[in-house]
Amino acid sequence: MFIILCAQFQLEKIYGISIDKVKEGIQKFELSKNRMEIINKNGITIINDCYNANFDSMKASIGSLAKMEGKRKIAVLGDMLELGDYSKSLHYNVGLEVVKNNIDVLVTVGTEAKNIANAAKAEGMNSDDIHEFENNKDAVNALKSILSDGDVVLIKASNGMKFIEIVNELKS
Repeated sequence: MFIILCAQFQLEKIYGISIDKVKEGIQKFELSKNRMEIINKNGITIINDCYNANFDSMKASIGSLAKMEGKRKIAVLGDMLELGDYSKSLHYNVGLEVVKNNIDVLVTVGTEAKNIANAAKAEGMNSDDIHEFENNKDAVNALKSILSDGDVVLIKASNGMKFIEIVNELKS
């Protein structure tokens, strides 16, 4: 109790913030849009994580997908932009994470994302479960025929890939 009173005193006297304002701020807090947003639509769980992507966030998101309850785990992954000389190897390493986490279906979109698919194939993922596309529209059309009740689908790429288009189409 003493520690709480000391903290409250510091907030109010040093920082000029009342404990009620702190509580109000916590209650109103919302995560940034398009970051691990869970959407349930027509029996499918969509993980909208299309705000941004780098290797560490891709790895973490794929790990989260692997732990979710669902019939099949589907990863829709696109280019991670602005990686320079490391782009090919980091995309390849994402593909290794897909296989390591036993993802059932991989859908890639973009030039660099081909390296994700190449790694998954090299690591033994069934090529029938790997779908590569050049643009979001073709990926959406394929997803509409691939997805079924009980699936969990992760949608992740750098914001510049405009994967929000895929999310919005699947939500509609």
